[in-house]
Amino acid sequence: MGMTAPARWLVAVGSLLALTACAGTGGSPGGGTQRQIAVSTAVPDEPVTLTLAYTDDPPSKALIEGFTKRHPNVTIKPQMTPFNDYVKSIKLAMSSAQPPDVAQYNPGAMSSLVPAGLVLDLGPWAKAYGWNDRFPPATLETLSSDKTAKRFGTGALYAAPGGLSVLGVFYNKSLVKKVPKTLGDFETAMQQAKDAGHAPLSVGALQVGGFQIWNALLNVLGDVKQYRSWVYGEPNATIETDGARKAAETLTGWVRKGYVPAAANATADTDAQAEFAGGKSAFLITGNWAAAALEKQMGDDVGFFLMPGPTAEPPKVASGSSVSYAISSKTQHPNVAAAFLDYLSSPEAAKVQFEAGFMPVDTKTDMGGAGLPVEIKAAFTPVAQANGIVPFADYASPGMIDKLTPGVQGLISGKMATAGFLSSLQQSWNEHHGS
Repeated sequence: MGMTAPARWLVAVGSLLALTACAGTGGSPGGGTQRQIAVSTAVPDEPVTLTLAYTDDPPSKALIEGFTKRHPNVTIKPQMTPFNDYVKSIKLAMSSAQPPDVAQYNPGAMSSLVPAGLVLDLGPWAKAYGWNDRFPPATLETLSSDKTAKRFGTGALYAAPGGLSVLGVFYNKSLVKKVPKTLGDFETAMQQAKDAGHAPLSVGALQVGGFQIWNALLNVLGDVKQYRSWVYGEPNATIETDGARKAAETLTGWVRKGYVPAAANATADTDAQAEFAGGKSAFLITGNWAAAALEKQMGDDVGFFLMPGPTAEPPKVASGSSVSYAISSKTQHPNVAAAFLDYLSSPEAAKVQFEAGFMPVDTKTDMGGAGLPVEIKAAFTPVAQANGIVPFADYASPGMIDKLTPGVQGLISGKMATAGFLSSLQQSWNEHHGS
């Protein structure tokens, strides 16, 4: 891995010794003449003001505080927009004469911002700072794309991660005494909960909770390479695979056995979470973003594990994503903005990310302490270090979420067969990728 993270941090950000790399390039609106930028890892002494646009509640404010404390001459003004309005608003803001310097990445927005040249290619800074050694490789892959923003894992890097999330299984320790090691164990535990008069699973299929179960099953029943190629948009990729079929059939089997509540399709994610937190079910499949609220309500009664596979081998793959940030091609301070992105991979930022309920980008930092977040990090770290983080299925095309949610609802209600479900996903993929 080369230089340790703390040592590299002191050289790359804290030092005023400039490391000048090859000139960076920033696209211009409409994809016209490229702007040449002298890349440096030094943060200047003079006052600098940046604006940062973000949505909902990532650790943005806390990360800003950490960075500006280290660099008191830098002011970063946060601009928060609700999630439902973010894609539209950030497209307009980044196209304006005075866009935010840094913007939270969103694949829906990037599908137009990247082709228009409104965000910087971060490759030169990645090289200067050594980001390939400091950020988990899989997180950078999903933030890299060709100039059409249709293929991930190729082309240029357009954002850097600032906090990671992972999909897994929360369980009620008062109802489940032993962590399932295999998928068979998990099904046995759900049956035991049912036999004891408890709901095995809380499921919010009205929103994304249903497709997250299918996604988690696909991770352990499917071929990771096949799945990645589909989400990344590689030519001729398909989701109509044996693994995807097994995942859908396993889910419908759980419905038949009564593990999925009859009211799942009418239950919102927040209601499913509240039901689980209230002790009415044994398991809840969702991401670590729910951890803080669950621990507050359940205390020591809540635990976490990754979806187990057919064998007792610990899972080395899990769906996840990152709160990530891109830099405007119009910013007057690209090197300072890049220094902020580099800060996101520091041990100091790791503590901020962890305290905000995210998994830290620096997976090697010892967080110490105890409790649910530490349990999640223990399960997640081997996956991150094995490059086993895979994107959620809705990354595969802009309209994929509109197929996933009703599709899984159809599987649960019995109104859609596995073949029809997968065919609908592939149709959305084909329409976007032109296959």
